[in-house]
Amino acid sequence: MNFLEEKILADGKVFEGNVLKVDNFLNHQIDIDVMRQVACEFKRRFKGIQVDKILTIEASGIAIAVMLAAMYDVPVVFAKKSQTVNSVDDKYVSQAYSFTHKKMNNVFVSRPYLSAGENILIVDDFLADGKAANALIDIVEQAGGHVVGVGVAIEKGQQNGGRDLRQRGIKLESLAIIESMDYATQKIIFRNQQ
Repeated sequence: MNFLEEKILADGKVFEGNVLKVDNFLNHQIDIDVMRQVACEFKRRFKGIQVDKILTIEASGIAIAVMLAAMYDVPVVFAKKSQTVNSVDDKYVSQAYSFTHKKMNNVFVSRPYLSAGENILIVDDFLADGKAANALIDIVEQAGGHVVGVGVAIEKGQQNGGRDLRQRGIKLESLAIIESMDYATQKIIFRNQQ
């Protein structure tokens, strides 16, 4: 069992509807030691791969992306989910359905922040059905960049996102893959990744 699986078992809570609540260390309150370990493990798993930028989606992937980008000494770009007054420039746009929020989001990155030929590593906190990852891949492809991999802290292995990305030939590294969760017993079973 790895450090993240241990942390999920110690501090995570299973809610009805196949929801894992880990906001006390991963995506609301940020445990910097856990983030550091996540970033170090991604850096190890993507060793030898040229990375020009780290791409994530707001908001929960940003902490992981920043920690990892500091190790690569590259910029972080995050796709935004909502238009603001100062985001009127030309942009790459895709759509991502949020499993957590149960809604479709238009996500975008302003064109100046992704360029043709760049090697982009995508990271996020969760992978369920893969909609956010696929939207980010689409944005990189629109920009003419190369997706060199996708790293997620927690993959819900009982959903199709991870399987679909792997079948497409995307290098996917998931630090913890959940095979099943049970609300009544609070039991979480992880996939063996040996």
